[in-house]
Amino acid sequence: MDKKHTVVLGASTNPSRYAHMAVERLAGAGHPISLVSIKKGEQHGQAFQDLREKPIIKDVDTVTLYVGTQNLDQWKDYILDLAPKRIIMNPGTEHEGLKNAAEARGIEVVEGCTLVMLGNGLY
Repeated sequence: MDKKHTVVLGASTNPSRYAHMAVERLAGAGHPISLVSIKKGEQHGQAFQDLREKPIIKDVDTVTLYVGTQNLDQWKDYILDLAPKRIIMNPGTEHEGLKNAAEARGIEVVEGCTLVMLGNGLY
């Protein structure tokens, strides 16, 4: 299986949050991860990068979204500027404007669940 550098947008220190579970599963499967959030924290020894600072992250394969749809307008350009090959819109993060803009740039958009994709080998 190819290892896919994944940006987890909306990382969380709360173990009951799907973003936290996704990081555990991604890291456990050996995928390189970059954790970005408006909250401070760390997971797997990696400090969260501050989303408000729009950190530059290179060689991104996948951005998996754990940010509420209502907040995606302000981060749309940043997500696109990361130039990922794929954006995963987890349940509740579907955003037509981001989807259309991403597809116009040739970025694959998957409306699905990162955890399910990892579980069934389709990540």
